[in-house]
Amino acid sequence: MAKLSWSRSMTTFVVAACTLIASAAYTIPRAEADDPIKIGFGMALTGALAGAGKAALLSMQIWAEDVNAAGGLLGRPVKLIYYDDQTNPSMVPGIYTKLINIDRVDLVVSGYGTATIVPAMPIVMNYDRLFLALFALAANEDFQYERYFQILPAGPGPRVAWSRGFFEVAMRQDPPPKTVALVGADAEFPRNALIGARQNAQEAGLEIVYDRTYPPATVDFTPVIRAIQATGAELIYVASYPPDSVGIVRSINEIGVTAKQFGGGMVGLQYASILGSLGEQLNGIVNYDFWVPEPTLQFTGIDAFLAKYQPRAEDAGVDPLGYYLPPYAYAYLQILGQAVQATGSLDQDTLANHIRSHEFDTVVGNVAFGPDGEWAKTRILMVQFQDVEGRDLEQFTKPGTRVVLYPPEWASGEARYPYVPGGK
Repeated sequence: MAKLSWSRSMTTFVVAACTLIASAAYTIPRAEADDPIKIGFGMALTGALAGAGKAALLSMQIWAEDVNAAGGLLGRPVKLIYYDDQTNPSMVPGIYTKLINIDRVDLVVSGYGTATIVPAMPIVMNYDRLFLALFALAANEDFQYERYFQILPAGPGPRVAWSRGFFEVAMRQDPPPKTVALVGADAEFPRNALIGARQNAQEAGLEIVYDRTYPPATVDFTPVIRAIQATGAELIYVASYPPDSVGIVRSINEIGVTAKQFGGGMVGLQYASILGSLGEQLNGIVNYDFWVPEPTLQFTGIDAFLAKYQPRAEDAGVDPLGYYLPPYAYAYLQILGQAVQATGSLDQDTLANHIRSHEFDTVVGNVAFGPDGEWAKTRILMVQFQDVEGRDLEQFTKPGTRVVLYPPEWASGEARYPYVPGGK
C-alpha cells in the first residue's frame, strides 16, 4: 500500500499530575480536569445505513453520559466529536483527517459497517492511531494493522467464521444435505461473506450448484429465487443488505422454495422494523445474529443498558429494541474506556498493547482479541425464527422466537428441519 501524503500529526498527549505532600493523593490540575478527552468518529446519520448509524450514536452517547456521571476518564469528562459520513465511503478519509488535524481529538473510533471502515484505515494508519471498529467484516485482513480492534464477534478468519455456523447446523441433519446455492449482493460485505461460504461449503463436501451475485439496486428478486429453485439446491445461503433481505424473504414466501435450510448472512432480519414488517414470514429461517433475549445470553449490564436505550429510541427515531448493533456500539467504547483507565494513559501504543493483552468485561460479555484485532474466539450466533405469530413486535422481546442453534455453548434450543416458507 502506497504511503499517504498527509503529514504525520506531531500532537503529544501530556497527562499532568501533582503530588500533594499532606495527603500523598494523586490529583489532576484544574485546567486539565476541565479539558475533555475527545473521541472522534464519522457515523452514518443519513443515507442507506442511517437507521443503524443513529442507533449506534445513541448508544455511544449513553456510554459517554454513564462515564461522565461516574467522574469521566482520568478525572476528565469525555466529549464525542462526530460527523455524518452520509453512508458514503468517499466522505470518510476527509472526516478522519479533519478529526485528527483540525479537531485534535485524543482518540478515534470507527463508524458503522465495512464500507465506511475500510476507507478510514489508511488515514488512522498514516497517523499511527489506535482504531476500534464497529462491525466490519475482514477489514484488517489486507492491512494487518497492529492497532486495529474489532467489536464484531467474528473471531479469527472472519470471512470463514461468518458462515461456519450455518453449515455446521445444516450438516447435523440426517441425511445431510449434498448441494448448496450461494447468492448475495455485489458489494463489499456480501462478497466477503460469500468467499467464506464457498470455503465452508467445500469443507463440508457440498456441491455448489448456484453461485451468483445480483446488482445492489435489485428490487425484484423473483427471477433470482426461481433460478435457485430450478437447481434443486438443498441449502440456500444468502448474503444480503436490509432492503434485499426483505425482498428475498417476501419472494420466497410468494413463490415457495424447497430447501433443507435457508438464510445465513442476511443483514436486516435483526432490525425491529423488519421483524415487525415480515412477522411470521420469518419462521424457519436460520440466520446470523449477535445478541437475542435468550436465557443463555444474559450478560452483566445488558439489561441496564437496554433500560436506558429503549425509552429514548422512539424520540431518536431508531430501532426500539436495540438488540443488534446498540449493545456493541456501547461495548466498543467500554473497552476503550477501560483501557484508558487501566493504563492511566492516552498514548496510542500503550492503549493498543493493553487492549491486545487483556480481556474486557462488557455488556456483550467478556471480550479478548487475537493478533489480527478480531475476537480471539468467534461468537457469530446462528438463530432460527420459530413460532412467530403475526407481526406483534412484543413477541421478539421474549425467549423462543429466535432460538440460538450455534455455537453449541450458547445454544438455547434445537433446529427445526426442513425449511418451509413461513413455517407452514
